[in-house]
Amino acid sequence: MTQTFRPARRRGLLACAAAAALSPATAFAQTGWPNKPIRLIVPFPPGGGTDAFARPLSKVLTAQLGQPILIDNRGGAGGTLGAELAAKSAPDGYTFLVGAIHHAIATSIYPKLGYDLQKDLVPVTVLSYVPNVLVVNPQRVPVKTYDAFFKYLKANPGKLNYGSAGNGTSHHLTVELYKTLTRTFMTHIPYRGAGPALQDLLAGQVDLMFDGLGSAMPHIKAGKLVPLAVTSNTRSFALPDVPTLAETGVKGYDARTWYALWAPAGTPRDIVVRMQQEVARALAGTELKDTWNALGAEAGGQTPEVMQQFVTAEISKWAQAVKASGAKLD
Repeated sequence: MTQTFRPARRRGLLACAAAAALSPATAFAQTGWPNKPIRLIVPFPPGGGTDAFARPLSKVLTAQLGQPILIDNRGGAGGTLGAELAAKSAPDGYTFLVGAIHHAIATSIYPKLGYDLQKDLVPVTVLSYVPNVLVVNPQRVPVKTYDAFFKYLKANPGKLNYGSAGNGTSHHLTVELYKTLTRTFMTHIPYRGAGPALQDLLAGQVDLMFDGLGSAMPHIKAGKLVPLAVTSNTRSFALPDVPTLAETGVKGYDARTWYALWAPAGTPRDIVVRMQQEVARALAGTELKDTWNALGAEAGGQTPEVMQQFVTAEISKWAQAVKASGAKLD
């Protein structure tokens, strides 16, 4: 009996192992994920750069996954309030954070965050990489070229002001870096998100912004904003005639905005991988390709491991920039 039992037992164990190694598609067919709406927390008010990518993505993912992908705007504190909400949400695969470069900066500029980006959230994938663009309201700053702008800036220290998404955000620090490298001075006006800052720029309440190309592009096309330079180290395909700041003489200047997707730590690995694959599929489709191109963005879609390496490098880079600026926020 012993000799006949062991092969049968072995076959049973092999069957169990095979069941445990089901493909993700089969596993999800059993668990039914997703079987209810999924929340995408956007930690900024509506109308900013994060919204410009999150909303088109949610539409495509809704069609792919067969469940509503709902945008939940939770602005404040440079995006950290919404990130904390995501970090403390149930890790059940029904809450994700659409974060950005601001969150890599926040780890060094906020001494008392209510979450740890590296421990309390897990990377899913990068959604897009976008140059910032120096834009002015032509009604307030009547220049058409960067050279004309720079001459005016040098001749009128402190006269111009710039809007940002808040203290310590990339909109803020990219300008502070520019000011340091060019030895110029402008007055900072922080807002609760890029959307409100952009609206005041359009309304003529502030003079300029270093805004993400994604949110600025529609207003550039409409002639409401004038682009003077981009912040990446190469020109943008969306604005091929606009120079980089490095080209204008600001040597070593390179700062891109990026947007990415995280999940609360503890979210099942299968769900994280599935979501990354669904996002990559969405980014490869014509609808989002056209949208991303219109926003001047390069698509992401890489694996969680690649995103983790990228975010770790960004945290280190911006920590050095924050240290050099001496900026700290409560």
